[in-house]
Amino acid sequence: MRIYHNMEALNAWRTLNTVKGEMGKSLEKLSSGLRINRAADDAAGLAISEKMRNQVKGLDTAVRNAQDAISMIQTAEGGMDEIHSILKRMRELAVQASTDTNTDADRVQLQNEFTELRDEINRIAKTTQFNTKNLLDGSLKETRDAEAKLVSPGSAHFAVGKTGTTLANGNIIIEVGQFTGSAASTLEVKATLITAGGSSSWTTNVNAGSISVTVGSAAVSITWDTNQIASIDDFGGTLAKGTKVDGGAVAVFGQVTAGANGVNPLNYHIGANEGQVINIGFESMKADDIGITTGIKIDSQSDAEFAVSAIDAAVYKVSAFRSKLGAAQNRLEHTIKNLGVASENLTAAESRIRDADMAKVMAEYTRQQILMQSGTAMLSQANQLPQQVLQLLR
Repeated sequence: MRIYHNMEALNAWRTLNTVKGEMGKSLEKLSSGLRINRAADDAAGLAISEKMRNQVKGLDTAVRNAQDAISMIQTAEGGMDEIHSILKRMRELAVQASTDTNTDADRVQLQNEFTELRDEINRIAKTTQFNTKNLLDGSLKETRDAEAKLVSPGSAHFAVGKTGTTLANGNIIIEVGQFTGSAASTLEVKATLITAGGSSSWTTNVNAGSISVTVGSAAVSITWDTNQIASIDDFGGTLAKGTKVDGGAVAVFGQVTAGANGVNPLNYHIGANEGQVINIGFESMKADDIGITTGIKIDSQSDAEFAVSAIDAAVYKVSAFRSKLGAAQNRLEHTIKNLGVASENLTAAESRIRDADMAKVMAEYTRQQILMQSGTAMLSQANQLPQQVLQLLR
């Protein structure tokens, strides 16, 4: 028997300290509700659960982004709904003015209201905003590929892109024929394209006048000597030489890149990770851009007849864009549902890793309490062993 070192007591004390430490961890889990409170509890589990937490936060934020996008679309559609109502009234006025039961004085009054309504369309287009962003003034147009086509012999229309579009990378083809007609004929060039080509040019006649496109080292230049209408956009690219126009058609090929006048649609981030975005462009709803120009009038019977068809075309354009926005809104609503399901499932997975099973932890804590009590009793007994040595000294 030894009294200098009481090994039984030391063993009981060590076991008691171990149980005490485990009890502290169990109490921490019970008080926090988490199985992992520090990296030491489960290093790998902590890393995985933190990644999942970031994903869940990203998904929840993406839901809010999609909801904000829907609100923006609804704001734009509200403005277009008013434009639709205005166009309906303008068509009523045009139909009313097209009948000869009206006098010229009557048509003047109808024209006054018609003009005011046109101005209101412009006001709505310029002032419809969401979070200070103008939605219907054409500043948020969508980028599309360039297009070009020959409409028909004797009446040609060059279309490089659509109204309110930006040229994207790709090839374009312009088909050019010979144009003849009356003295009032005009040739409209909606957009020109190419820079930095070789020294080449082509000319097509319109009656006694002509329109000439010359390729220089800096940009395409257009000159005309009659009442032709031309507009030049700043695009970059190259123009290859074509054949001479001889009454047929000539194809001119060029590589086109976006130019300085390009605008971008809005990007809505609807995912938890980089690059998970959708693009939505907002077309210009200004009167000129939907075809209700200042030249559309109803102060004469013939003008009123023409105005009816022009307004019908404008209604179609506004309706088409509203339909497009409606489809985008439906898409976003499905996106929100999908994001919600993904967030819910990812949260459940993160919970299984990180959350404490309270019933299991409580059962473990009860076991540790029993061990603590028995360990304390055994330590007391071990401390009594040296006292037995005194029996030998009597």
